[in-house]
Amino acid sequence: MNEIIQTKLLEIEERYDVKILYAVESGSRAWGFPSKDSDYDVRFIYIHPPEWYLAIDPQGIGAKRDVIEEPINDLLDISGWEITKALRLFRKNNPPLLEWLRSNIVYYQKYSFIGNMRSLESEVYYPNSMLHHYLNMAKNNYRDYLQGPEVKIKKYFYVLRPILACMWIEKYNRTPPISFHELLGDIIPEGELKNAVQHLLQRKLLGEELDIEPRIYVINDFIESEIKRLEEYSKTLRVEAKDPTKKLDELFRDTLQEVWK
Repeated sequence: MNEIIQTKLLEIEERYDVKILYAVESGSRAWGFPSKDSDYDVRFIYIHPPEWYLAIDPQGIGAKRDVIEEPINDLLDISGWEITKALRLFRKNNPPLLEWLRSNIVYYQKYSFIGNMRSLESEVYYPNSMLHHYLNMAKNNYRDYLQGPEVKIKKYFYVLRPILACMWIEKYNRTPPISFHELLGDIIPEGELKNAVQHLLQRKLLGEELDIEPRIYVINDFIESEIKRLEEYSKTLRVEAKDPTKKLDELFRDTLQEVWK
């Protein structure tokens, strides 16, 4: 599969006249709980030649799109963000983008951009915005999938992971890791809850069908209590915003010069 992805990235560079700076796995495979039928969620950051930016119409307007999205099939979901779009989202402390920077499945990386971007992460880190993102994700998935006596049981991971990410932010005041295993090992103490989650995780990794089953009360009780507690905690967060725009502008210009000489 890696060869297919590498070939696809090269085709994208040639078809769109761009250079890819970074490409990673971003979905359940990167999170550590893929199913046997999980597709590959490839995300990348790319840059156009200088003349694309030196125009009266800004990127993201009209025909000058700031995303590249390939048709999705059963095996591969691949899309990318143009560098200035990525940097604007980075400035907003965008959690999906920060997860890309932490993916342990890297398909492609070239030039100094990603290393320089990571070095600026402390300039854009706002725990309140990040916590709100993960908390809303947990609340929405819990509401949609885990309310009845029988639930879509594999959806537990899509609620537990953002809750554990919130708890990591609360505990360490920094961006959480992408790995569900790392979050679970650090945040949840030994006991009935952890045993229930680990059993469910083992079933998923072994390829068992996890569709509609009776709800797991020890997990539901944990989710409900933590959502309420984290909602109250989020109200206490007060962080003074910084403006890293000048540094991000410099990073963009330096990357443009490095890539296109």
